[in-house]
Amino acid sequence: MNQKILRQLEFDKLKDMLLTKAATSLGKDYVSRLFPSTDLEEVNRLQQETDEATQVLRLKGNVPLGGIHDIRPQIKRATIDGVLSATECLEIASTIYGGNQWKKFMSTLEDEELSLPLLDELTEHITSLPKLEQAIKGCIDDYGNVMDGASSKLRTIRSQIRSYESSIRDRLDGYTKSKSNMLSDAIVTIRNDRYVLPVKQEYRSSFGGMVHDQSSSGQTLFIEPQAVVELNNKLQESRVDEQREVDRILVELTQFIKEDASFLRTNVDTLQQVDFMFAKGKLAHDMKASKPKMNNQGIIHMRQARHPLIADGEVVPNDVELGADFTAIVITGPNTGGKTVTLKMVGICTLMAQAGLQVPALDGLELAVFDHIFADIGDEQSIEQSLSTFSSHMTNIVEILNQVTSQSLVLFDELGAGTDPQEGAGLAMSILDYVVERKARVIATTHYPELKAYGYNREEVTNASVEFDIETLQPTYRLLLGVPGRSNAFDISKRLGLKDEIINQAKGMVREDSRSVENMIASLEESRKRAETDYDVAEQRLKEAEELYQSLSQEYQHYLSNKDQYLEKAREKASKVVSKAEEQAEEILTEIRNMREEAGVKEHRFIDARKKLSDQKSELEPEQKKPEKKSKESREFHPGDEVHVLTFNQTGHIVQKVTNKEYEVQLGIMKMKVKQDQMEFIKRPKQVETKPLSTVKGSNYHVKPELDLRGERYEDALNRLDKYLDEALLANYHQVSIIHGKGTGALMKGVQAYARNHRSVKKHKFGTANEGGTGVTIFELK
Repeated sequence: MNQKILRQLEFDKLKDMLLTKAATSLGKDYVSRLFPSTDLEEVNRLQQETDEATQVLRLKGNVPLGGIHDIRPQIKRATIDGVLSATECLEIASTIYGGNQWKKFMSTLEDEELSLPLLDELTEHITSLPKLEQAIKGCIDDYGNVMDGASSKLRTIRSQIRSYESSIRDRLDGYTKSKSNMLSDAIVTIRNDRYVLPVKQEYRSSFGGMVHDQSSSGQTLFIEPQAVVELNNKLQESRVDEQREVDRILVELTQFIKEDASFLRTNVDTLQQVDFMFAKGKLAHDMKASKPKMNNQGIIHMRQARHPLIADGEVVPNDVELGADFTAIVITGPNTGGKTVTLKMVGICTLMAQAGLQVPALDGLELAVFDHIFADIGDEQSIEQSLSTFSSHMTNIVEILNQVTSQSLVLFDELGAGTDPQEGAGLAMSILDYVVERKARVIATTHYPELKAYGYNREEVTNASVEFDIETLQPTYRLLLGVPGRSNAFDISKRLGLKDEIINQAKGMVREDSRSVENMIASLEESRKRAETDYDVAEQRLKEAEELYQSLSQEYQHYLSNKDQYLEKAREKASKVVSKAEEQAEEILTEIRNMREEAGVKEHRFIDARKKLSDQKSELEPEQKKPEKKSKESREFHPGDEVHVLTFNQTGHIVQKVTNKEYEVQLGIMKMKVKQDQMEFIKRPKQVETKPLSTVKGSNYHVKPELDLRGERYEDALNRLDKYLDEALLANYHQVSIIHGKGTGALMKGVQAYARNHRSVKKHKFGTANEGGTGVTIFELK
């Protein structure tokens, strides 16, 4: 696979498109080195990378790769005891933060049904390095300046500098007020890092001190009055001390970076590969591309494949088959009909697949991994102009024939063109025979009519053509496999107005075998068009049937989902009718009861009548399922288990085991000891296979199921809440308690507003009376 082939098939333009999708300079560097692979196993891995990236992009839309820099030069300088600047140190901290953000993003995908083994493996290679990140950010601000708080000595020095600057300005301001007539401008300025005054030339002797500069006209002198010389000297000394302390801090930070150099280098290499994977994924998304199944048997199968460098509104999709039933395709047809575009489309799609890129075609495509792709592509010219062109083509073809193998894809454009037609056709057939005998895969375009019969006489070869619309006299750019191209000369001439007698005379001059071939091709085209029409009708009927099926399925599902609701409404309506009748009957029974002594009616008769009414009402009410009694399990509980405490009718979490039969349980904001037989097991938190991210490196910090924000300032409280919720999610808590107290209610409103806007909070509510009431908000997490 040489660079000449990549240029002919415009692989560099494809890389330029891919460059725009990379989010970092690291990713762009990786793209610039992209080259098709000839190893099937490697190609499958590269395709798997792209597929995982497209899965994540379909789900999330984008990925967090901001703030990542190419810090490899800084790492190298640090390892050879160079001193990094504040900006370089800040870029390293930013890259560490970018890696942490990526790890956090990947943790949000754990509950999604995605298979991401390669991305998971890469993420495992990223080390957090929180101490180094904090050390840098504790010394350098977001603008790349060393902060006063980087050391107590630096804070003292800068305080002195500000004091000296203030004293100098105060004294010089006195001059601007008392001697403003002697100054060119009543301002204090700086020359050679010293504070000076712009004094008119004629008043030079009135100030004394030192002259540091003068204006271009010579009329203004920039003088440092004697009264501030000493203060300026002290200011300069302090600035030297400041720079010395800044240098010391940077040396110290560089030493920290050197200690973690191997981790930083691994992080950068990993993030570079991640960015490259998602650049491929974004390109696939924009192209509406699909993942190809790769093989090493030379089989190509693409449906509705498009040239990736032609705009969607202009490109014509085509189906291509090669390598299974036949190993060579000979495409015939008119100029500007799309033969060369089809040839290049197959070539560049193969290069894309071997480089790990998805291909712009429908799902289910299959492509082969070739050891070489050869191409001879150029414009056909006349013999008078093209002796040198023919020689150039033949030189290229000779080189191809010397290297071709059974694992090669060969693309010939206008094979044999540029010489005598009979000799050119003979050469073309001989060259094709040579390549086919070596079992290479070959696609060739040609003008020669002799090659139309070539495809019929050889099992390994099939004809193809690019369609031409006789009605509009325009090519449709559609590839027709199995059908050779017609010359269409007579039809086109007739449409353009040439007399019938001339056309008929011309037809009589054409050989009988040529007319037979043309008639056969016309018959094939007519049969194909009828078949396509029938297929379109059948496809439309199938589409209508599928739409009808979907509509009926939706209606049926709607009925099933609402059946109980309809029955319940009917029961409610009937129950109301019976209740009304019952009330009226009760009134009547009351009146009759008052007269029962006169009528001699017994009390049990009234009771029977009332019971009949009640029975009618109960028949309309749905049967209530009796709650199944949970058998008490004598089981072992573990910290974090969710349990139901029977004595308090509350749900909580196991904190720790106290004795063999007693546990400490967290109920809202309260902890209490509960006996084992007074609890029912609900569920156990999902186990995280990787190292828990809720544990801070170098400590045994444990995330509690509640957070107490009482007494915190509003902004500090919400910042703590944001950090805590991330840790609680990583600890797999399904519910946490946020204690904010009642107070003025501002913090309570802030916490609940935060809950409403956070995508990981399923719902929130106030705690119950024994959980703290309105002083506590319970978050139910997704």
